[in-house]
Amino acid sequence: MEINEKVADFTLQTDEEKTVSLSDYSGKPVVLFFYPRADTPGCTIEACGFRDTFQKLQDAGAVVLGISRDTPRDQAKFKAKFNLPYTLLADVDEKVCNQFGVLKEKNMYGKKVMGIERTTFLIGPDRTLIHIFPKVKPEGHAEEVLALLHEWKQGQK
Repeated sequence: MEINEKVADFTLQTDEEKTVSLSDYSGKPVVLFFYPRADTPGCTIEACGFRDTFQKLQDAGAVVLGISRDTPRDQAKFKAKFNLPYTLLADVDEKVCNQFGVLKEKNMYGKKVMGIERTTFLIGPDRTLIHIFPKVKPEGHAEEVLALLHEWKQGQK
């Protein structure tokens, strides 16, 4: 995926087992963050960071969507446990992970496995890709996304 490229629509199940599409959020910027696995240490730090800046992101007009390969049920448990105010998407069949190119070879306890590389995409109201945050460090990431969103909005005026 390239900056300024149109992001193809996709449809996934939410943590509430509802079906949503990216196009459902047309007209608003979308913060789409991919994380490896619900309720693991780094993912919890990242998800809670978005929880803690959620109101500011909303005030900036953005929609926040978290996405991993977990099931809707696992996403719902994660959301409830940490009181996450945004929608989590379940990409069990890895279709959207592949679309965004976030599945990478990782080393887990000496074994090579395919896993999600923590990546965030900022998508414009017209589904144009504004920015990619690759190899995200969970601490402070949500604030970094918020700052870029504000910067982008200033450029839109």
